[in-house]
Amino acid sequence: MSIEVKVPLLPESVSEATIATWYKKAGDSVKRDENIVDLETDKVMLEVPAPADGVLKEIIKNTGSSVHAEEVIAVIEAVDARTSLPTPKPTVEKTKQSPITAPLPMSPSVRRAAAEHEVDLSQVTGTGKKGRITKENVVAATSTIDMNRDARPEKRVPMTRIRARIAERLLEVSQNTAMLTTFNEINMAQVMDIRHRYREKFEKTYNVRLGLMSFFVRACVEALKRSPIVNASIDGNDIIYHGYYDIGVAVSTERGLVVPVLRDVDAMTTAEIEIKIAEYAEKARLGKLTLEEMQGGTFTITNGGVFGSLMATPLLNAPQCAILGMHKIQERPIAENGQVVVRPMMYVALSYDHRLVDGKESVTFLVNIKELLEDPARLILEV
Repeated sequence: MSIEVKVPLLPESVSEATIATWYKKAGDSVKRDENIVDLETDKVMLEVPAPADGVLKEIIKNTGSSVHAEEVIAVIEAVDARTSLPTPKPTVEKTKQSPITAPLPMSPSVRRAAAEHEVDLSQVTGTGKKGRITKENVVAATSTIDMNRDARPEKRVPMTRIRARIAERLLEVSQNTAMLTTFNEINMAQVMDIRHRYREKFEKTYNVRLGLMSFFVRACVEALKRSPIVNASIDGNDIIYHGYYDIGVAVSTERGLVVPVLRDVDAMTTAEIEIKIAEYAEKARLGKLTLEEMQGGTFTITNGGVFGSLMATPLLNAPQCAILGMHKIQERPIAENGQVVVRPMMYVALSYDHRLVDGKESVTFLVNIKELLEDPARLILEV
């Protein structure tokens, strides 16, 4: 019995998908609920499982094809679970032996020219009498080789749906917002000292590493409480003040940047934040993030420091009005109490929509982040 494999219902606001990867080919056996193909949308990857045990009879939509919900993409020839899957019959290929012909003789000038220019004579077509290779043939082959050596290879491939969507959203941000960026630097000595002292005990207690991101997430929540406008967004001519704190954490994957959202972060402990970030990072790596996990968010944090970035301008994640950029921690000499000392410093950047956030508010927000991280006890005391 033939069973159709169809595109599942796509997430809301997603109209079509692209066949990303077939894990089976026609003639392969499949098991019920086994993932046989991945579909790429402009937001998430979707797995399509086999609806029954059987053999993949036909692939209707090949890799790279655009498909819509409920569209048939393959056909499975189902088999009774009580019977064994059919064994493909081996194919026997008959080979024809080509007659062996002796190579035609070549003149010394041809051999010398071939040796001088490193030409493989077996790859040269002769135009002389009875197909003999001439010196002119070798010279022509030499020109072709030189042209290939001088050529600069290029490869043209279509954008993935996610990369195209990222490009589209970034262009929208640059055209539809009045984005500015303010910078500051943070002495990370206190945070690094806490991580050094409690890293092992924290990991043993909660089975997750103590990273930097949880400190920044908690500092951002406290700073957002003091500057509600930074946690707001614009809808037409209205300002929407969000009474909750959903923080997006940008995660880089092979397919592009994705931003899963930590919900109600003000109610989460440091361990819960780290556990959720680790879970999101693993799901992002495997392409398993759901649309719901990436929707919404009132503020975003991105960390270019993991790639070595010392300073950069992050782009807004619309419709949010602000984003914090973390960067590489680097030891630098600074003035402290009248003395020059070396401290682990990090440049931070806050990009914001100037239509909503004033310069004073943006600077105050970033200074609050700086003060909270340079004296982490304030995060506990909320002062």
